[in-house]
Amino acid sequence: MKDLPNVVGRKKEIEKLDAILQSKKSEFLAVYGRRRIGKTFLIREYFDYQFDFQVSGLANADTGQQLFNFDTALSKQSKLVFETPSRNWLVAFQRLEEHLESIENEGRKVVFFDELSWFDTHGSDFVMGLEHFWNSWASNRKDVLLIVCGSAASWMINVLINDTGGLHNRITQKMRMAPFNLQETEQLLQAKNCVLERYQIVQLYMALGGIPYYLDAVQPHLSTPQNIQALLFDKSGLLHHEFFNLYRSLFKKYELYEKLVETLATKTEGLQRNDIIRLSGIPSGGTLTKVLADLEESGFITAYHPFDGKQKNTVYRLSDYYTAFYFRFIKDGKYQGENAWLNLLDHPSHRAWQGYVFEQICLDHIPQVKKALGISGVLTNHASWRGGTADKAAQIDLLIDRRDQVINLCECKFSLGTFTIDKDYADRLREKIHTFKAATNTRKAVFLTMITTYGTEPNAHAKMLVQNEVRMDDLFG
Repeated sequence: MKDLPNVVGRKKEIEKLDAILQSKKSEFLAVYGRRRIGKTFLIREYFDYQFDFQVSGLANADTGQQLFNFDTALSKQSKLVFETPSRNWLVAFQRLEEHLESIENEGRKVVFFDELSWFDTHGSDFVMGLEHFWNSWASNRKDVLLIVCGSAASWMINVLINDTGGLHNRITQKMRMAPFNLQETEQLLQAKNCVLERYQIVQLYMALGGIPYYLDAVQPHLSTPQNIQALLFDKSGLLHHEFFNLYRSLFKKYELYEKLVETLATKTEGLQRNDIIRLSGIPSGGTLTKVLADLEESGFITAYHPFDGKQKNTVYRLSDYYTAFYFRFIKDGKYQGENAWLNLLDHPSHRAWQGYVFEQICLDHIPQVKKALGISGVLTNHASWRGGTADKAAQIDLLIDRRDQVINLCECKFSLGTFTIDKDYADRLREKIHTFKAATNTRKAVFLTMITTYGTEPNAHAKMLVQNEVRMDDLFG
């Protein structure tokens, strides 16, 4: 695997790029993921900022401005001279072909288009030009690597990857970049000489998630609460106005997307489709389906399929940490001032928020949970469950349904010290397990699994109820 000293994590992505370079044919790679995830940085670092041609789209520009931008980039990178501006994208791509043919080397001709969707302005022939460039020229060679990158995941999926026109099935490789997990977050912070205990790293993750751009702004000399205050609450903070740029830069009808995530932010346990329609006012139909699909593909929400397998019972949950934090603590301006966040520490609303968000962290680290349970090699499905009997109802945020006839019923608890199961909580757990068994008629063994920060106090209640434990350190595995 190629060594990239400036890149943290991204092992699978680097291995994929290594394999693509060994290909014996031309390759068309689409790289996508949400804003600030590090797509451009990875590609540039991998190729040491050396491309046979590279260009980045302009935000909010018209076709003429995009063509001027392209021509300018080509004139700086090519030894060829073109006397007149490109009058359309067919001409522009024809000139790109001539430029690449003029390069005398035996290796790959690497072409990089960044923020590809921005080139596709209203009424332009950009997609047609790209299709023609690939279908009539690049795909007929063995030495071209065309890399296209974009944050607008819906455009990348619907217009490019799932195109039914000239680009249908032409994308040879695709790479969806996800946020860092806890282990990668720790590695990035260590690379910045930021020495935080894992408890504080988890607290930081609760507000920022695993977004490299956000994490790179963390100041090593500040504690987690101080960093959250500086980044999110101070008026000059890097992320104080991030929300206003986030969805507007990705989606044309951004108001619908903002409305939907705001609706999901009101219910930390998630909502079913009918509840979303009722609470958001967005009518059922193709528009809602597209908004949900776009947000899920972009990594802002996650669909959790129910234990009973019925599609109508799918629960959609806001899984972007920054967005959830924004709606809970920033949007209405209730918490302001120099020490707004610091004054909230240990407040009941703060503790309740930590409990909910720790559940999301556990949901986002299923592979690590399975590894800690020793079942990495066991085929599993994970699901949420809501249901009950005639007189009892229960909700379980995480079930790990295993092929070896076991179901792990997971309880996620974030606490400053060892978690204690008292009599009242033990009774609630017994009732939840009983209700689940009675409602589902499952014949599998149900193992109560506690996922905590520092473990569960081994008292009589825990010894009677708990079959498995996963601790915070395991989530960094």
